[in-house]
Amino acid sequence: MKPWDPNVKPYKLAKRQSKLHIQLSPPAVLFLGFILLIFVGAGLLILPIASTAETPLIKALFTATSAVTVTGLVVLDTGSHFTTFGQVVIAGLIQAGGLGFMTFAVVAAISLGARLGLSQQILMKEALDQTSMEKVVQTAKFVLCYSFVIELVGFVLLTLVWLDEYGLRESAYQAFFYTLSAFNNAGFALRNDSLSAYSASVSVNMIITALFIIGGIGFAVLIDIKTNKRWCKLSVNTRIVLLATLTINLVAFFLIWLLEANNPATLGTLPVAEQALTAWFQAVTPRTAGFNTLPIENLTDASTTLTILLMYIGGGSLSTASGLKLGTFIVLIMTTYTFLRRRTQVTVLNRTIPQVQVLKALSLAIISIGMIFISIFILTAIENAPFLDIVFEVVSALSTVGLSRGLTGQLSDTGEIVIIFMMIVGRVGPLSFAYFIATPKPRKVQYADAEIQVG
Repeated sequence: MKPWDPNVKPYKLAKRQSKLHIQLSPPAVLFLGFILLIFVGAGLLILPIASTAETPLIKALFTATSAVTVTGLVVLDTGSHFTTFGQVVIAGLIQAGGLGFMTFAVVAAISLGARLGLSQQILMKEALDQTSMEKVVQTAKFVLCYSFVIELVGFVLLTLVWLDEYGLRESAYQAFFYTLSAFNNAGFALRNDSLSAYSASVSVNMIITALFIIGGIGFAVLIDIKTNKRWCKLSVNTRIVLLATLTINLVAFFLIWLLEANNPATLGTLPVAEQALTAWFQAVTPRTAGFNTLPIENLTDASTTLTILLMYIGGGSLSTASGLKLGTFIVLIMTTYTFLRRRTQVTVLNRTIPQVQVLKALSLAIISIGMIFISIFILTAIENAPFLDIVFEVVSALSTVGLSRGLTGQLSDTGEIVIIFMMIVGRVGPLSFAYFIATPKPRKVQYADAEIQVG
């Protein structure tokens, strides 16, 4: 037998590992992981025990995708079509998709004392947006622990609120489902009118909005607040997210109230106090929460346009929300401001934003806008629906919001597939999806500058 040659074998092995790494890059594993979770969920939802009537495969696939991507768009009424088993499956998919299956994988692997290889470490760092395995483990544990605590508080409060209306058992079940759906920014509801029946309930409105705002801020921000506590010690990212969240929510609140105050189909017939409460809910829910206390199809065109913008912006990074993300939006705004002021460095809060982050933000914006345009083009060609409804549906799907003007249930099978695709891309991230279909290859050669006319 030929003796083992140490100069050959490692080279071949390394070459094979390199090929495997290229084929299964972190974005690819994340994308395929979500796909697998969706198919498992769809398989459970088509079981007879999961529904009160037969569930077509495409409908089950749509529902599972909407749950895993924490979108909330539905083609089947969650409360009436699905049994308790089916609703629990949906809730489980929401939790797994909202917190990220990689979070559970990290904690499970560490708890079992598993030794992770280099490729697994790269994957986990990519999934949780961290630079070291120590931070990956800390972040994963924090996400699970704080999620449990916040959801427990929300569950207890909602159970107490609904106790007189439903009784202990039913109020606990309702609180369980809505807490998971709200904190994970999913927007799934057990009533076909979402939360419209509770538009005048201060307690329900405040608890639900608090849950999805906290979930949408991002766990990196929550970790920073817990660690540093004082405003001056918080990171630039945390301060930007908090300031942007407060500013956008307040501006949207006043605009929605102003635009809908005289609309008899929405706020026009309500008392002033209820107008304010309903306008607040409708202003903060588009940033990927998906619940509504107003009929979305009855909003004025101006409010609808504002809602589309809010959906596109989305929530914070490493959160249960999606969308373009607040940080990306702020970088784009500050980059534009820098150019208009004829400055060479993009700065925010007396800190310079690295060029690589500027390029990443621009790439995310272009890719997401491109996907929105392509999807709108396809749906306008195959669906007989108003253009505004199609635009609204596409942006809602990509930003995994779940708000709809009534188009979801009228989509053809092909239209549903388009929306399914957009929901998956929105949850994985447009840039990660781009990395999945086109492996990044940094160029080592530097070329001379070119003069290209812009503007």
